[in-house]
Amino acid sequence: MKHFKLFLVFILVLIVNSVSAQSTFDKWPAIKEFHEVMSATFHPAEEGNLAPIKSRSEEMMNQAAQLLKSAIPVEFRTDKILAAAQKLQLKSKGLHRLVQSQATDDEILKSITDLHNTFHEIVGLCSEEKK
Repeated sequence: MKHFKLFLVFILVLIVNSVSAQSTFDKWPAIKEFHEVMSATFHPAEEGNLAPIKSRSEEMMNQAAQLLKSAIPVEFRTDKILAAAQKLQLKSKGLHRLVQSQATDDEILKSITDLHNTFHEIVGLCSEEKK
């Protein structure tokens, strides 16, 4: 019974976070567009398939740059979110440079994982701002 209650709490937290991210994407289309590229490249990379990120690193870099140029919703225009978005842009440039220079798969995987974590930092900050 104790495990069942913990499971229900976990599911509730997961649903709340999912709804939060969903509304962030609805309010800020540029973050949703970045997420589409991130999702299509990071998850295959996690499984050892780096072909998607190697072929789309420039697109990822451009989407990260577009994030800062887009109409950022007022509630998301905080110093922390803007700083994290700038960090995302810099890290995406670094990832693209690694791909262009034919860095090792381990270096590319480390870079895209770091970029993925920065993306989730932004989404988390956006969720905090909506509370």
